[in-house]
Amino acid sequence: MESAADYHSALAQLEWQVSLGIDEAIGDAPVNRYEVVPDAKPASKSTKGKPAPGPAVIHAVASVDPVQDAQILAASADSLDALRAAVAGYDHCELKRGARNLVFGDGNPSARVMIIGEAPGRDEDREGRPFVGRAGQLLDKMLAAIDLGRDQSAPGDSVYIANIIPWRPPQNREPTPAEIAMMLPFIKRHIDLVAPDILVLLGDISCQALLGKQGITRLRGEWHEVMERPAMPMLHPAYLLRQGRAKREAWADLLALKARLKGT
Repeated sequence: MESAADYHSALAQLEWQVSLGIDEAIGDAPVNRYEVVPDAKPASKSTKGKPAPGPAVIHAVASVDPVQDAQILAASADSLDALRAAVAGYDHCELKRGARNLVFGDGNPSARVMIIGEAPGRDEDREGRPFVGRAGQLLDKMLAAIDLGRDQSAPGDSVYIANIIPWRPPQNREPTPAEIAMMLPFIKRHIDLVAPDILVLLGDISCQALLGKQGITRLRGEWHEVMERPAMPMLHPAYLLRQGRAKREAWADLLALKARLKGT
């Protein structure tokens, strides 16, 4: 039996700890609460005869790889309509939540030339079609100068247009590397389904995604290879609207494209 002295000594120590602000009793060794099995409570009258509930089970949530998910969805699409539906149903890219419309593609799917831009702007987001604003109007004039157009029916006279990113980034900012990576499987499948003879990469983002290189002013004017197809990097029409002097380089690239079409 404890003596009165032991009792008063313990009480004094407790009061001293309370005065210091200690309000929890902590053991000497740490306890993992996830491994602790709660004591089974005695069955009440309403649950008598029923088995006591087992210990709580904590389920680990498997992480989702957005790029792998995109690869699976893209590979399963066997037509442009199926690919469009796959892109529309892809929910990992946050750009989708702030965009009005999916901007998938435009032009003749049988065209020999496929043009790949960067991302939609305000006008494209409103209409759901790529290159319909000022930059798109300039692109149409540039193509018409070498007898090409998105509305032409003959494969040799027409083009098909798409973007690396199908949703407009807020305030027309550049897409992030993560956004490019998760949408890349879709544009590659897009290229496979259109099966063009020649690719035109408009702007730095397109080159970054499909060539793994940056610096459009350095890359333009030279033929490269993308997915076993000749690819010509070109200055983006939006850049030409700001830098009119660069139209000379753009015209040289258009002539190179025209010559390549005649030679293939």
